[in-house]
Amino acid sequence: MRFFFAKIIYAVTVLFILATVTFLMIRLAPGGPFSQDQALDVSVTDALNKRYHFDKPILTQYKIYMQNALSGDLGVSLKQKNKPVSEIIVTHLPPSLFLGAIAIVLALLIGCSAGIVSSLYPNSGVDYWCMGLSVIGISLPAFVFGPLLQTFFARYLHWLPVAGYGDIWHLFLPSLTLALPFASRFARLMRSGMLEVLNQDFIRTAKSKGVRPFKLITIHALRGGILPVVSYLGPAIASITTGSLVVEQIFAIPGLGREFVQSALNRDYFLVMGTVIVYGVFIVICNLISNFMYAVLDPRVREY
Repeated sequence: MRFFFAKIIYAVTVLFILATVTFLMIRLAPGGPFSQDQALDVSVTDALNKRYHFDKPILTQYKIYMQNALSGDLGVSLKQKNKPVSEIIVTHLPPSLFLGAIAIVLALLIGCSAGIVSSLYPNSGVDYWCMGLSVIGISLPAFVFGPLLQTFFARYLHWLPVAGYGDIWHLFLPSLTLALPFASRFARLMRSGMLEVLNQDFIRTAKSKGVRPFKLITIHALRGGILPVVSYLGPAIASITTGSLVVEQIFAIPGLGREFVQSALNRDYFLVMGTVIVYGVFIVICNLISNFMYAVLDPRVREY
């Protein structure tokens, strides 16, 4: 129980530091939300600063914002006609979540399957092919692999739509683009974990007792072999979440990533803070789940 409580305290601390650092960075950055090519009248600028508390000291601004955020008020967008930030997030978050969920499922299915096959036939042609493809998957960035998939599946084969957001088929190519680098990493981690387990004494004992290969892999070896994948699962979900910013731009998906990029360019302070907090909460929760899963699979880590 102490292990789980310590992880939760650590997660809350990380979120507090993330919100604080982000607040200070966007406030200290040059420019402001009301900076335009044609300068506003001084009286108008002063009124806007007073309305949003920008005329107060930065620590006072921080205190006001954190109090509002803890009560669920993330403020309003300074560039989208005072539209509530929470409303913008609720509108644009589902496409990003669907994209990330499909991507992580594809990455696990492809990566774990390839890693298991490679571990069963080490140093064979199958092993070399799987690991060679995994190197290519890790090396190619999304802005290269995405257009290649669009060209092959949409332009030549006409199987899938090029871009847009409508049904599940619109999400397949961007999800595959997002999943392949992580599937490659999962494959390498799964291979190393399975090879380590398959060479242990209890596996040899199970083989000598006549345990069938399928049961040997799924019941005896998989629990220990998948530990490296589970330990990387939290950071992978975090990377998939932040990596969707590029993929959403390539495939014209109206997700939260596009809003985050535009808000940063526009100095939309409250929208930047809101999206960072939402992403931070999501990433911290995923890391907590990953740590708890690892602790369940390997109880030894609870002692540290």
